[in-house]
Amino acid sequence: MFCRIRRICEDEREINELLDNSLLMKPQRFMETHFVLSTLGEDRPGIVSELSRMVFDCGGNIKDSRMTALGSEFAIIMLISGNWSAIAKIENALPRIADKLKLSIQSKRTTPRENTQNVIPYGAEVVAPDHPGIVKDVANFFSQRGIGIEDLYTISYPAPHTSTPMSSLHITVGIPGDMSIAALRGDFMDFCDDLNLDAMLAPVK
Repeated sequence: MFCRIRRICEDEREINELLDNSLLMKPQRFMETHFVLSTLGEDRPGIVSELSRMVFDCGGNIKDSRMTALGSEFAIIMLISGNWSAIAKIENALPRIADKLKLSIQSKRTTPRENTQNVIPYGAEVVAPDHPGIVKDVANFFSQRGIGIEDLYTISYPAPHTSTPMSSLHITVGIPGDMSIAALRGDFMDFCDDLNLDAMLAPVK
């Protein structure tokens, strides 16, 4: 009789341990994980379709992405979210998709970006005859003032009629809430005038 009672107590302890472990594992199973995927390969039709289908089939969600042709190459960067199972499936599928599409792929798990409520997004556009140093100079202007770059892209093109090589820079920055926007805009326009750059700085809509 004593042995039977002891066995019942041991069984109850085992059941309770299993329940406790399942409760501890449940949040992890459904917790959203973030994953950055960067790819580069020869430009051809089907890369975006194949890559996005792989993410979908694995249960992931593309939260943010940038995709563009650079010369004869096609570059993609994605922020993917999903539970731990979906992200693990994507990680396991990367070698196969890289071999199939002839892509160079890098990936890294990440965390959600910190809240930026005290930062005001502003967009700057700069247009000028193409020459080395435009991106360096504009980026340095904001860096010296402690202003972070949120997004940046450039386009080179021939000017109408003259075919002069031109460069257009589009940049989104996060301006601290306690900084004077009027003073910053004045400094930026003076800076661009000194370098013969046509520019504007306005809130992001």
